[in-house]
Parts: sequence; structure tokens; C-alpha cells
Amino acid sequence: MSKPLNRRQFLEGSGGAAAATLVAAGAARAQVPTALAAINQSFLFDGKPFDPSLVIDTARILAQRPVVPLVATDLPEGYASLPFDLYSGIRAQPGSLIWAGENRGFTIEPLHRGYVFANPVNLFTIEDGAVRRVAFDRSRFDYGRVTPPAASVDLQFSGMRIATGLERPFEVAMFQGATFFRALARGQNFGALARALILRPGETRGEEIPFFRAFWIERPNPASGLLVIHALLDSESLTGALRMTLRPGDVTLMDVEMTLFARQQLDHIGFGCTMGTFLSGPQSRRGFDDIRPAVHEVSGVQMRSGTGEWIYRPVSNPATLQVSSFMDANPKGFGLVQRERDSAAFMDEDQRFELRPSVWMEPLGDWGAGSVQLIEIPSESDVNDNVITYWRPRQSLPAGSETAIAYRQAWCWQPPERPGLALATRMRQGRGSQGRRRRFLVDFTGDRLADAAMVASTRAHITTQPGQIHNIRLWPFPERKLMRVGFEVDPGTDSLCELRLVLQSGGQPVSETWLNRWTW
Repeated sequence: MSKPLNRRQFLEGSGGAAAATLVAAGAARAQVPTALAAINQSFLFDGKPFDPSLVIDTARILAQRPVVPLVATDLPEGYASLPFDLYSGIRAQPGSLIWAGENRGFTIEPLHRGYVFANPVNLFTIEDGAVRRVAFDRSRFDYGRVTPPAASVDLQFSGMRIATGLERPFEVAMFQGATFFRALARGQNFGALARALILRPGETRGEEIPFFRAFWIERPNPASGLLVIHALLDSESLTGALRMTLRPGDVTLMDVEMTLFARQQLDHIGFGCTMGTFLSGPQSRRGFDDIRPAVHEVSGVQMRSGTGEWIYRPVSNPATLQVSSFMDANPKGFGLVQRERDSAAFMDEDQRFELRPSVWMEPLGDWGAGSVQLIEIPSESDVNDNVITYWRPRQSLPAGSETAIAYRQAWCWQPPERPGLALATRMRQGRGSQGRRRRFLVDFTGDRLADAAMVASTRAHITTQPGQIHNIRLWPFPERKLMRVGFEVDPGTDSLCELRLVLQSGGQPVSETWLNRWTW
């Protein structure tokens, strides 16, 4: 079960900037400049030979022109205000899916426009080396309780849903809205949301939202087990070309290669962005009166620094906006993860948060100096993606520059690369023994903690800035491969403490490094 995109969150985030549309040959709309239509038609429209470099060339040419804003005024009356339940009832007819019945290992469902997904996106397939436009046809949709549009209109699409498998197909990915997309591994439910780019999040001047103009999808070879998608994105400040290779499975991999062309200088850009929901849990309840003991599809940020240190930072639902920066150079990986896999921790048989994917980013090539950014936004609803993480390079992108970046994205139960260290698997916090003190309990779990001799020499190294640590205590459980660490934090007169905890034996780490920010 996947949650609906929150209408207010989407509209506020878009800042009113609507996507300009690509135009099919011979069907250019009046509000799209003829020059722009000609550029696109000359490169990548119906019947043209396809080459991936042409998507890059198109992005390069578009970057030399200002972005063309477009207000989507061509939707049938009422479609832009459809409630989610009515909109979600509009589905493509099973027999009308792209490559349905061809046993190619994948099918594509074009997604209708409506609800908050008003802006048009063109879909193309690549068949035998040539571009083929996916034409809109209302007869290919089941409209449920919604009145179908007039037969003569060409509404294009809002995105696409991808299914894989021959005998038992399952939905594996979805691209819809701005540059948002989701994927999952076999047996999971849709959860965390990725973005191809994020620009100026959390800034007072407002966030800028890039958008996809079009997708070109290569017809898959049934024996390959992969799907290749090309995309063109646009925004006020930049354009870009993407090549995404999707490999579904018990771990679903997405290789992303992106070339960006800056119209303006960009001093706050984010790569490998993931968003997820954290409403409440043992580490952060904020007085919620909810029958469920925990409500979250992600539990923390996991990182592997450029020096090889493994770090875990549990996320929270703070009372005020919190922005954290974890400085690094050439990171080896980072992402939002869901570590709680016990359904009893949530007691929610509808949402099934324990089945939501972790999302792990592995940079390909050197990314240089920068920081993993974490934004935690106060929320009172489990439909809001209120936790955001991404890589922010230290250097800005100059106007007129060309930048190439690549990463491998794993949608998984746990990151494919795992440390040979104990992991922080549970955390609780509550009132301390006196004054403003706060008490913490952190559980570490791992095979190394089964070694009783090593456990006997293990110590907890804990620091806080500012404040003081008191009453450190360890409870070893070798038979359960678990070590529980208890301690108290006294913030003094301060309202925020940055905590750091690692288990060590013989001066060497036995666990990953646990970080936490606590605010009073």
C-alpha cells in the first residue's frame, strides 16, 4: 500500500512553477515557443533515430534559453481538484500497458493527469533504434467514477508506473510529479521517495523544483533483466539529461547518470535526495496521542564516510525545523534506512511500515568535498515526507557550467554493503534522574557481541557538545548478540546537544558510530 502525495505539501513545494511541455510533431501548443518545439522535434520525436547523446545535446541547447513556464489549463473541468480516491481509480486498461503480452520482463503503465499531477509529461519508447511516441487515448483507461475527457483531447501523461516479472508481475517503480520517483525490492511496499535533484531546500528564498519534461524508455531485452530510461529535466536554474538503469530483485538497483547544464550559478544543489516519513517512535514521540506505538517508514540516516567510518543518525519529528550537516569528502555511501522490521513495533496492518524500503546511495566516482544534509520538518500527519537527506557539494556550479555525476541507488531491506560492526538497532529516551537531564538507552546488535571475552573489554565512548554525560552503564547480552548502553545527558543551560556514541574494545571500534541531536 502506498500513501498519497500530500496536496498542500506538493503545491507549496512547487512554488507555483509549472512544467513546460514537450510537443509532438505537428501538434505544437500555442503557449510553447516555436523554437523550443523545433529543437525537440528535430532531435527526439516520433520516428527519429535515437542516440543517448541526443538527450544531452537537447539539455545543452535548452540551457541557453530561459525556462518556459506553463500553467496547465488544458485539463478537463474538475480534474485538477479530484480527491485522491477518485484520481487513484483512473487506471490504464490491463491490455493497454506498454509491452503487455510481449513477455519482455517489464510493462509500463502511463499515468493519467489529475489531482496534484496536473503538468504534462511526454512518454516515448525506443523500438529498433527509433523513437516512438506513446499517444494519449482515453479508451486505454478505466475512469472508475470519473467522467472521461472528450475523445479529441491529447492530455499526454503525468508519469509512469513500472511492473516487472513474467509469471507474477509486481510494481517495482513509479515516476510521477516534478522529478520524484519511487522503487522497491521484492516483497516491499512503496515508501520513501527519491528526487533526481533538489535545489535550495529549507532556505528562506524558497525551494526551486526541477521537473521532468519527457522520458524515453528502451524496449527491454527479456534476457537482460534490466530497463533503461532516459529523461530530460528542466528548471529555472538548470537543465539536465539522465540515463537510469533499473534492475529489480531482492535488492532493486537504479544506476543514475546525470549531466547538468547551469543557466545560473547554483550554490545549493543536492544529489541523491531521498525523502521519507517519521511521525513518532520510541526515540521521538513529542506527546502524540496515537494508538500505534510507532509511525515511520524510515528510522535514520546511515552513512559511510570517505575515511570508511560507519555512522548512524536516528531521525526525529522535532518541534521546530532542524537542519544538520555531516561534513565529508568523497563519501562511500549514505541513505535513509528503515531498521525496524517487526510488525509489532507499529501495529498497523494497513500501512505496514515494516515493509517500506531502505534507500542507499553509492557515489560512482569522486564527489569531492561537501556534506550529507539532513532536514527534519515538524509534522502531525503520516502522509508528509518530513525527513529529507541528500549530498550537498561544497563548491557551487557556475553559470554556463556542465557537470556530470553518477551514483548507484539500492532500494532494499538493508544496504547491500554492511559493516562488520554492531549496529544501533533500538533507542529509547525519557526523563533523567534530576533537573533537565535526559536518559538514553541504545541497543547495539551484531555477531561480534556474542564473544564474551571481547564484550568484557568493551567500553562505551560517549561525548556531547555542549553538556555533560553522566551515569554510563552497559548491559551485555552475549547470548542475544546485544549490548545495551544507558547514560544521561545534562544540557546545563543549553537547548541543544549533539551526542556521539561508539563501542570500543582495545581502542578499536566494535560498533558503528551513533549520532543524535537532542533539543530541549
